[in-house]
Amino acid sequence: MNVTAQSEVGELSQVILKGPRDAYGDQKFASIQWRDLNYTACPDFERAVTEYEAFVNSLGDVAIHWLPQNDATTLDSIYVRDASIVCDRGVILCNMGKPARATEPDAQSSSVFDAGIEVIGAIGGHGKLEGGDFFWLTPVTAVVGLGYRTNVEGIAQLKTLLADGMDELITVPLPHWKGPDDVFHLMSMISPVDTDLAVVYSPLLPVSFREELLRRGIDLVEVPDQEFASQACNVLALGPRRCLMLDGNPITKQRLEQAGADVMTYTGQEISIKGEGGPTCLTRPVSRVCGP
Repeated sequence: MNVTAQSEVGELSQVILKGPRDAYGDQKFASIQWRDLNYTACPDFERAVTEYEAFVNSLGDVAIHWLPQNDATTLDSIYVRDASIVCDRGVILCNMGKPARATEPDAQSSSVFDAGIEVIGAIGGHGKLEGGDFFWLTPVTAVVGLGYRTNVEGIAQLKTLLADGMDELITVPLPHWKGPDDVFHLMSMISPVDTDLAVVYSPLLPVSFREELLRRGIDLVEVPDQEFASQACNVLALGPRRCLMLDGNPITKQRLEQAGADVMTYTGQEISIKGEGGPTCLTRPVSRVCGP
């Protein structure tokens, strides 16, 4: 068996998390910040805590590295994926495209170091990169989205930092969609759930990238129009064809099950819907166990 960071679909073994008690602090803190962060509504703190506890239980028997409360970060810090990228050599700290989240990589840095995870580099200068715009397609092939949160300079720096352990970096131009203030990442429209299976929202996928997925033998589970806004495309693989998604997307869930996936759901009105961050956003997988 192979323990690796360069997989999105192996058995999840280690993950970084930050719960609402540490990300939100309390109801007063949430009430002050939610409008400036473009949340659709103010999270209810107590309900968020309850939802999050159930969410964590859904992850199963994984090693969790908890990020502590930090006065420099905002409600958005619950979405831990965006502040870093992982590879087999360690963690790369991002440089956030959303200005309000600029402090998150530094806040995450000290915590991952304390957990024994090496920080091997950081995106800096004019480079912008967010973890929601990146995923491993294979152990040696990565995909990155070029959009409002991740720019050309950030991608160039990333390519250099990953050069020793990566053969190919596929860049996917992202659509304008609802503009620069909206929460839209590459993983808003694709989530791998096995080496040959991914959940996608094809209306927003560039034709060339969709055809490349098919050329590589990846079957596509299509998210219907009516479930895109409820984050049906944001699906976390807990293992090959074993995944966790937000409740309220029955068509996508059924299509995943028809493709042979075991699907669990969680309630995320407070922790996911209002901040527009699904299960992949709430987790920063550090390592996965893959077959030989």
